[in-house]
Amino acid sequence: MAKREYTKDEVRQMVKDEDIRFLRVMFTDLLGTIKSVDLPVSQLDKLLDNKIMFDGSSIDGFVRIEESDMYLYPDMSTWLTFPWGAEHGKVARVICSVHNTDGTPFSGDPRNNLKRVLKDMRALGFKDFNIGPEPEFFLFKLDENGNPTTKVNDQENYFDMEPADRGEDCRRDIVLALEKMGFDVEAAHHEVAPGQHEVDFKYADALEAADNIQTFKLVVKTIAKKYGLHATFMPKPLSGINGSGMHLNMSLFDQDGHNAFYDENDKNQLSQTAYHFLGGLMKHARSFTAICDPIVNSYKRLVPGYEAPVYVAWSTSNRSPLVRIPNDRGMGTRLELRSADPSANPYLAIASVLEAGLDGLRNDLPPVHNIDENIYQMSLAERQEKGIVNLPDTLHNALKDLAADDVIKGSMGEHLYKSFMEAKTREYDGYRQHVSDWERQQYMEKY
Repeated sequence: MAKREYTKDEVRQMVKDEDIRFLRVMFTDLLGTIKSVDLPVSQLDKLLDNKIMFDGSSIDGFVRIEESDMYLYPDMSTWLTFPWGAEHGKVARVICSVHNTDGTPFSGDPRNNLKRVLKDMRALGFKDFNIGPEPEFFLFKLDENGNPTTKVNDQENYFDMEPADRGEDCRRDIVLALEKMGFDVEAAHHEVAPGQHEVDFKYADALEAADNIQTFKLVVKTIAKKYGLHATFMPKPLSGINGSGMHLNMSLFDQDGHNAFYDENDKNQLSQTAYHFLGGLMKHARSFTAICDPIVNSYKRLVPGYEAPVYVAWSTSNRSPLVRIPNDRGMGTRLELRSADPSANPYLAIASVLEAGLDGLRNDLPPVHNIDENIYQMSLAERQEKGIVNLPDTLHNALKDLAADDVIKGSMGEHLYKSFMEAKTREYDGYRQHVSDWERQQYMEKY
C-alpha cells in the first residue's frame, strides 16, 4: 500500500513545526543519477502549485535544447526531513515527477514510466507489486586529497563483526539515519567481501521501493563521507572478490490484498500466477539484464565463482539460479531475482521485470528451467541438455538481446528506450576503445 500523500496545509504546518529552511526537490535521470534543485522555503507555495521549472536539455536522456522547459511535480507522499545539516536550518526532501509545459507527464522520466507500467498491471486485475530490495555497497578509504582509493577499511567476511572499526560505526549510523527518515530497517550486516556491506529494508509497493532505493543511496554516501569514507554502488570495484548485487524480492497482490503468488494446494505452494510470472522472467531474462545490469562493470560481477547468477534458471531449493523462491509462504511468498545490481536505475529495472512477468501472465508462459542441482557444478553438456542458457557476458551482448525484445523495449517506452540505447552504445564504445593496464601487462612484452 502506497504512503498517504500530505495535503498542502499539512506540509505548510510541518515546515513551520520543524523549522525547515530549505527544500531539496529531487528526481532521477535516465542513468539512475539523482538530480536535485535546492530551494529556500520561501518557494514552498510555488513548489506546491507545480510551478518549479528546469532546463530538461541539461539532463541525460531528457529532451533537446529547443524543447527544454520542463516542470517538477512533487509527490507529497515522499516528503521527509533529512536528519542532518540543521546548522543552517533543516532540509526537507520531496521526490518529483517530470512534466511537460502542457502539464502532461513526460515520457522520458523513469518514474513516470514505472507509473505507466503499474497502470498496465492494474488493468490485469492486480493491485500492488511489492519489491524488497537488498542493495550492497563497498566502503573505501579516502586519500589525503579526499579522493576515493581502492583500499577497503576492513578485512572481514559475511556477518563478521569488526570491533572499533569505522565501517561498523558508519553502517550503524546509516541505519539510524534511515530509521529517522521512516525506513523500516530489517537487517544490516557485513557482506562476504572485505569492505562490503548490506542494509535490508522492508518491502514496499514498486514506486515507493524505487524511491526508497534512491533515498538509501543518498543516505549511504552522505553518512560515509562524514566518516572519511567513500561509499560506492559500483558492482565490481575490485578483482578477485565478490561484487555488489541488489537482489529484488517481488510479489504480486490482488484486489483483495491476497498474495497472488501463493497457493497452499500446489506442491511448491505456488499459484499459477507465480508460475506464469516466472515463465515471463525466464523468457525475457537476457533482455532485461541490459536494464538491471546497465554498465560495463556489471558484467565483471556476473561470472562464475563469486555467488552472482550466471544462468537463466529458477529453483525453490538452491541459490545458484537467476531466480530463487525463498521458503516463506502465505503473504510472504515471493520471487527473488538475484542478477540485478545497484548501478541500475530502480524505476527502469522494476518496470522491466514487472513487464516481463506480465507478459508471462498474458500468454500463460510455462516456468521452464526449474533446476534444483547446483548449476555451477554442471558441465556445458548437462546445461545444454536441460536447456539452460547463460546470461549475457557483456553489456554489448545484453543490448543486442534488449534490441530484439519488443516486450522489454515496451517496458521503457520509445523515448527512454532510444535514449538508453544511445547512451549505453556510447558507453560500450568508449570501453572497447580503452586500453587497460591488464592488457599492457599481458601483451606488452609478449608481443
